[in-house]
Amino acid sequence: MATFMDGRVETRIGDITKLKVGAIVNAANPSILGGGGVDGAIHRAGGGAILEECRRIRANLYPNGLPTGKAVATAAGVLAAKYVIHTVGPIWHGGHHGEAALLADSYHNSLAVAAANGCDTVAFPAISTGVYGFPKDLAAQAASCAISDFLEKNALPQKVILVFYKRSDEDAFPDNCVF
Repeated sequence: MATFMDGRVETRIGDITKLKVGAIVNAANPSILGGGGVDGAIHRAGGGAILEECRRIRANLYPNGLPTGKAVATAAGVLAAKYVIHTVGPIWHGGHHGEAALLADSYHNSLAVAAANGCDTVAFPAISTGVYGFPKDLAAQAASCAISDFLEKNALPQKVILVFYKRSDEDAFPDNCVF
């Protein structure tokens, strides 16, 4: 575990679905109706209530899917967290299509949704670094810039937890962050 920004940011390895926090962030696909990886794990662990809220969001707000970089909250179903914040990170296309800015938007907008819902603590997976192919070192830079910028200007959330699936991912993050 590493900490940054006077303890307001920490990294850890584990299962994001087990954390008792104000919100966990779901690295969703645009449908926000579940999928593989973290998205599927959150939907499975949280139960059908999350899917039902996502269906209402799709029907009423985003009929064509949640745009990349945007974020929306649902209740967390039976998870220990209070909310799930769904965000769509960018698919990596070589870095010349605004991917870093879109990834920063995913983090920033998720933090804004967490703050608007009064969340003291929010936990993030490594958005876009799985099947979306975003290089981990560049993702760490985009994430850390967005998080530090947001936290410097806002009291909430008080703590951000970056949850990694394996130690090698957690170890790579501090070397590439700009806190």
